[in-house]
Amino acid sequence: MRVGFFSPLPPARTGVADYSAALLGALREHGTVLANRSGDINVYHLGNNALHGEIYERALDEPGVVVLHDAVLQHFFLGELGNEVYVTEFVYNYGEWARELAARLWAGRARSAADPLYFRYPMIRRVVQRSRAVIVHNAGAERIAREHGAAGNVYRIPHLFEPPSLPPEYEVIRLRERLGVRSSDLLFAVFGHLRETKRISTVLRAFARVRRERKNVKLLVAGEFASRDLALALAGELDAEGVIRAGYLPGRDFFLHAAATDVCLNLRWPSAGETSGIAVRLMGMGKCVVVTAGEETFPEGAAIRVETGPAEEEMLAAFLFWLAANPGRAREIGARAAAHIAEFHAIGRVAAEYWRVITGSAP
Repeated sequence: MRVGFFSPLPPARTGVADYSAALLGALREHGTVLANRSGDINVYHLGNNALHGEIYERALDEPGVVVLHDAVLQHFFLGELGNEVYVTEFVYNYGEWARELAARLWAGRARSAADPLYFRYPMIRRVVQRSRAVIVHNAGAERIAREHGAAGNVYRIPHLFEPPSLPPEYEVIRLRERLGVRSSDLLFAVFGHLRETKRISTVLRAFARVRRERKNVKLLVAGEFASRDLALALAGELDAEGVIRAGYLPGRDFFLHAAATDVCLNLRWPSAGETSGIAVRLMGMGKCVVVTAGEETFPEGAAIRVETGPAEEEMLAAFLFWLAANPGRAREIGARAAAHIAEFHAIGRVAAEYWRVITGSAP
């Protein structure tokens, strides 16, 4: 049996591309897998952006196994469809009663990146109903898929972790020196595409609270902004004392900066039902990661969980104060995180689960 494997791949600057490159190699240990070519059964990796346009159409034309990296495709449709087609697709998902709502969502789409209303309507009914099997990475995404018509063909497979080749300690020390981070400092970091849902403004305000009282903390903000407006809005806060700015970090540069980090701040709200590849990577490396509490996050004790809502900033600041005063706690949480990732997210185990679903779904 030949398996078709459709996904963005490097050098595309997306977490799905990195994930798929690792998974592709692991799946080839089980059988023949064709990158972006049709096979006897095809696997389609879908995310909430335009990179997945042709893949989505093929998934409908040649049904196979769909992997929902995002369980919300709302923003994908807003970017790919025109007004009338978008409204028609929304009505297909939620019924004729929703036609007026769809028109309002289309008219207000400029605010869709941050407005929670858009995340309440994932619009995945057509693809999950048409597919032979649906793979998701967490309980929240599984719930969304079932609510949209997928029945017994939804499989939850943890997000994979492929242990990286870590840089030598002297390179990590040199990087911290270059960034102005002393050995006694605690380095917080935000990695990835910098969009509204990563709560960058909340992170910067919480960090500023801590920095006013504790000078042994620094914050690295690494990645490209998804929106020029967001970058301009945060320009002043990014220039604040203790904040270090870096752009997109490819491959080895990412792992070097990750190794130099003490605590990764990886908040996400509103959620698109995704499991963060960055969180999995950092946890697998034994780092303490702070995440937003919800169905998509990790077990208590393996990560620090921050609640959404009015107290989000205050709760985050309290955790940052605690970690700054007790850096050993960050190392303890990181050790538990590494053990959890090694047990449930190991790439060999994940690939074997994929292969079982793929072969069991073949026509």
